[in-house]
Amino acid sequence: MMRSKWIRYGAGLIAFAVLSWAWYFATGKSGGIASMADRKAMPELVMTQLDGGTWRMAEHRGQVVLVNYWASWCGPCWEETPGLIRLSKEMGPQGLAVVGVAVDEGGTAKVKKFVEEFHVPYPVTVPELGSQMAYGMAGVPTTVLVDRQGRVAKTYVGAVRQGDFKKDVEELLAEGR
Repeated sequence: MMRSKWIRYGAGLIAFAVLSWAWYFATGKSGGIASMADRKAMPELVMTQLDGGTWRMAEHRGQVVLVNYWASWCGPCWEETPGLIRLSKEMGPQGLAVVGVAVDEGGTAKVKKFVEEFHVPYPVTVPELGSQMAYGMAGVPTTVLVDRQGRVAKTYVGAVRQGDFKKDVEELLAEGR
């Protein structure tokens, strides 16, 4: 009786691990960008930056934009951030804009510490108090890829490898040539 309990427990654990692995890798793959006809307009985001400035989606027309929703307590966000930093530095001159949206609650101290530790070069914003921006997401990190015309080309849920982001960004940058 005790042995069968452990076998069921082990099988359940293995099934959970396989499903988690499949979900993680399936949600982050490149490709699957929405056709131009199926893309919907990204809301005209206006967000307060950590440095006190204002970040506006409208100011980035003509660029491909990655809007990355994350939190300082999120393990997968820690994994994903170095790739976003490299991507921002490498592809920024080609027309990519990256913006981080920290959905932490309880002030900006942890967010500022995260940004300083990682030397995040792109703008990091925080939603206004009472904003519904962070609600309704399946989880963090969530990243929205926006084309040069301000339309959502793809949404990623979960950590994504830099190479997968890069392939999708390159595809959107090529649309404007």
